[in-house]
Amino acid sequence: MIGGIMKKIVLLLLALTVAASPGYSDQAAPPTPPPAPAPAPAPAPAPAPARAPDYADAANWLCLPGREDFCSRPLPTTLLEPNGYGAPVPHSAAAAPAADCFYVYPTVSRDAGLNSDLSPGVEERGVATVQFARFGSVCRTFAPVYRSATVAAIGAMVRGQDPAPIFDIAYGDVRAAWRHYLAHHNGGRPVVLIGHSQGSIHIIRLLQTEIEGRPIAARLLSALILGFNVEVPQGRLTGATFRTLPLCTRRGQTGCIVTYVSFRADAPPPEGALFGRAAAPGNTVACTNPAALGSGSRAPLDSYWFTIGVAAEIAWSSTGPPPTTFLRTRDLVSAACVHRGPLGYLAVSVNANSADARTDRIPGDVSLFGIPAPGWGIHLVDVNVAQGDLIRLVAAQSAAWARRRR
Repeated sequence: MIGGIMKKIVLLLLALTVAASPGYSDQAAPPTPPPAPAPAPAPAPAPAPARAPDYADAANWLCLPGREDFCSRPLPTTLLEPNGYGAPVPHSAAAAPAADCFYVYPTVSRDAGLNSDLSPGVEERGVATVQFARFGSVCRTFAPVYRSATVAAIGAMVRGQDPAPIFDIAYGDVRAAWRHYLAHHNGGRPVVLIGHSQGSIHIIRLLQTEIEGRPIAARLLSALILGFNVEVPQGRLTGATFRTLPLCTRRGQTGCIVTYVSFRADAPPPEGALFGRAAAPGNTVACTNPAALGSGSRAPLDSYWFTIGVAAEIAWSSTGPPPTTFLRTRDLVSAACVHRGPLGYLAVSVNANSADARTDRIPGDVSLFGIPAPGWGIHLVDVNVAQGDLIRLVAAQSAAWARRRR
């Protein structure tokens, strides 16, 4: 499976930049043109095989139930309304949720090696706070630290380094964490898998090799595979990337896939786009709008925005700067799934209104040396643009599971 997506993985790492604070940040443009490159050195040695971390050690988890960590703490959030900032948005971890959520974070590590170490930095903690911690309101949160492919791996791959061993190490850790979770924490509970970007690559592989067609599939509430292409045959709900797992088409449906790559509605995936265009003839990139499952209709999104990193330059309200790290908007943006042949994506529109106080601009674009990369869409906010809708989907799936077992 890995061999078939190596080119996409290399491109993914070539363009990704990451935060030095919670959230993501674009790579700044160089002040002068770079000098001519020196002759390329030989490829770096492949990473040596290494035993997976001991996930019985709580230090190897970013989030773990039953302890104080950032997934159990309140997130300071304010409602952004047309007339300005509104009331605080309450958030707390659920006391006894019926379901579990297992999260794999994207490419964020700036560690020196090709694979990150097991000492999580501000990058890992920050992105997990932005993308995952809020799910603690509806599920127990499990987020393993793993030896992810790093930004430092980019140069090695450009020089000819084989990406497969790097991603095999990362996936081996994710698989070990998953197996430990099943053996020691699951206890027959329903579970949601959540990934973004590199994390989605590992979630796809985990579903294909450890879950699909096995008894554990009966406990899968859903998989939220965000910011990476999942392919299905055109006009169908399953096949291609997954043999049997279908796309989710209705609220409360379980054992299904929620997936999309997000683009601005007025900037669809161009020819050669990294995301949004299926590679195999006859396929399309799957899109499930979490605000309107099973529909191609446009619907308002329930968004949770981080106000630092790439979002710091947004003037969120004409009434002043944001009072909290996070803002919630319930109809600032709308989205619809678009499918045209191999093209499939979540088309996001800002409901701009110059007469109200709210911003008419949202963050999310990936830039390469200060130049937007149109083939990436608004990759940096894939999760946050519909985070409230995703959380409600998980809550509905958990409730449906509980009703069936009464």
